[in-house]
Amino acid sequence: MAKASKKSPEEKLRVVLSVLRGELSASVAGRRAGVSEQTVHNWKKAFLEGGRDRLALGGRRRSARELELEAECEELKAALGEAHVQLRVWKKGAEYLPPLGTSR
Repeated sequence: MAKASKKSPEEKLRVVLSVLRGELSASVAGRRAGVSEQTVHNWKKAFLEGGRDRLALGGRRRSARELELEAECEELKAALGEAHVQLRVWKKGAEYLPPLGTSR
């Protein structure tokens, strides 16, 4: 698992923009920033994907409430999935029980 970068978002942005402008190569920018070339490529990719995602929103910002509701929705979906699995297991186990009113 990758460790968290100690570079601030502003430092990362400066490095990425210098690479995108063609002022520095990723390897030179990485050396100057004290990170690997791959790290610079990862920052660049994240920056470009973030821009793409923002453009896909059509210039509309998602509110904090909308983000909160999306997170809650994901939690509820996960809980529902777990409950569904538990119910299926319970029903499967009930098939092996004798019918009510009879004894084993």
